[in-house]
Amino acid sequence: MENVLARNVLHKPLRIRWVMIFMAFLATVLNYVHRLAFNYLSADGELRKMIPDEAFGYIATAFFVAYMLSNAFSGFVIDRLGTRIGYALCMAFWTTAGLIHAFATTPLQFGICRFMLGIGEAGNWPAAIKLTNEWFPAHERSTASGIFNSGSALGAVLVPPMVAYLGVAYGWQATFVILAAFGYLWLVVYWFIYYTPQTTEEPVKQKPVSPWRLLRSRFVIVFTLAKTFMDPVWYFVTFWIGRYLVDVHHWDLKQIGWFATIPFIIADAGNLVGGYFTQYIIKKGVAIPAARRLAITLAGLIMGISLLAGPLVISSPLSALLVFGFAGFGYTAFTANALAVPADVVPQNAAASVWGMACVGTGLGGALFQALSGLTLKTYAGPLGYHTAYNLLFFGFGALALIGLAIMLIWIGPFVKNEALTEPAE
Repeated sequence: MENVLARNVLHKPLRIRWVMIFMAFLATVLNYVHRLAFNYLSADGELRKMIPDEAFGYIATAFFVAYMLSNAFSGFVIDRLGTRIGYALCMAFWTTAGLIHAFATTPLQFGICRFMLGIGEAGNWPAAIKLTNEWFPAHERSTASGIFNSGSALGAVLVPPMVAYLGVAYGWQATFVILAAFGYLWLVVYWFIYYTPQTTEEPVKQKPVSPWRLLRSRFVIVFTLAKTFMDPVWYFVTFWIGRYLVDVHHWDLKQIGWFATIPFIIADAGNLVGGYFTQYIIKKGVAIPAARRLAITLAGLIMGISLLAGPLVISSPLSALLVFGFAGFGYTAFTANALAVPADVVPQNAAASVWGMACVGTGLGGALFQALSGLTLKTYAGPLGYHTAYNLLFFGFGALALIGLAIMLIWIGPFVKNEALTEPAE
């Protein structure tokens, strides 16, 4: 079935598929804008006084606990509701959660807001993967995945200057209201343009694979474990860079707004380079499973080695931004390929479910290591200084990246269709 669909799309290319992936790209941009705005607004100024380091770590943990819980079911819900309804519900939920940040006044209330945000935002990637699988053949999926996932890095690029300007000009409460308006605008446009192409309607509507069967799959178990270690690296870069620049280099919000975009511009290139690199070597004759594995290996090494080397090479704010950028590049190049892997292994109508299940590991790792990051700074910043305390985080997250890569390469198995999972769907 996969080969037939691929041939159909190739022989009769649907140009509107680029419009659809652009909508997923914009949704991912908004996802990260809502996710990171609080982090920068609370790095300095009024919110910083309300949110100390330890509380910030626990608030981030609340987000990832919700992210973990939501991923346990969001993929299944989206697979059953369909891309149009499922994606729209996710956007509506997380946009509203972002809006109510404007009315919070205590760390506990912000924790509740972040929890609700995590519930909604978790559905973005299962929904975007389902959209990608509906519109793109296998050899284009890493590129398409890189395009929509580049929204995460672009969102991270936009947030510092946008939030700095809005926060200074209008205040932090109004900033959350303005950002929510963009989410509701996307929702209206998407609702009126999205549909499932005829070439994929039949496999998408087939009876889904049982979640219990997926949970017993070696691929799903190992993929989840690998993401438990890999994904928290990205959240170290995106969640802590603002505070790092304030604590270690004594920057204010305006300086962060100008220069904190540098790592995310570099990271954004990783989405496109990582995705296209795989498509390129596939066209040169490398088998899809081998191409995915090679790209994942190179990307994981870039991510881990950059962070491990950080304490040894950082001598200025610029060099720190470059280290964050190279780590982000490795992560986004890895993710551009990891996003395409579920559709290589499981039936098309289960790819969103599998990604959602695997992202339970993302939430678990994010919750655990965000809390540990806050505790590390609280414990060591006083006696040793912020510079040394953050160096411990660089070493720790670099090691996590290499552990996650080893798990992915050694135990996950081949990136080919699992016939035992395909049969029930037929």
